[in-house]
Amino acid sequence: MANSELPQARSSAKRRRLSAAAAQVLHQRGVERTTIADIARAADVPVGNVYYYFKTKDDLVHAALAEQAQSLAELTAVLEQVADPIDRLRGLVDAWVGQRDVAARYGCPTGSLATDVGKRDDGDLDAEAGRVMRLLLDWCEKQLAEARVPDAADHALTLVSAYQGMSVMANALRDPEVMTREGARLNRWLESLRT
Repeated sequence: MANSELPQARSSAKRRRLSAAAAQVLHQRGVERTTIADIARAADVPVGNVYYYFKTKDDLVHAALAEQAQSLAELTAVLEQVADPIDRLRGLVDAWVGQRDVAARYGCPTGSLATDVGKRDDGDLDAEAGRVMRLLLDWCEKQLAEARVPDAADHALTLVSAYQGMSVMANALRDPEVMTREGARLNRWLESLRT
């Protein structure tokens, strides 16, 4: 690696660390309660350095949403290796249930952030959060359509809504077993959709 590439690689790694920290801290604390200093601390970056990469907290929220979109892309890429589309969706449900302790403590990362930014009157963060949610809906619809399930878009909305609901309930009740029980119910429902 050339010397001129080394600082650029470090800069990219630091930006990525800040983006990942923003996703984590914003999920745990919410947008209004999170400060740039909180994110800098979680990323182990001096606060002043944050402004080199992100000028505002909204820029960090955009970065967090991009992290969530990337995580979803990575998960669905793994699930795409499964031959059967209903089994892919069951794998998605299992992944949600696998995060039950996090959901019971903080809720769904994207759903929580969408709720936070949706309450604001300014900016475009609500649309960006909706775009990330749309990625999930579209992927689910594609699987259902491939499985020849009638009304695939409606069923995808039911599936994602059920996930959001079970995340909210697990969080409100501080009970990860809500995710386990509802995940099992969703998997039975998905099985019933096989043609």
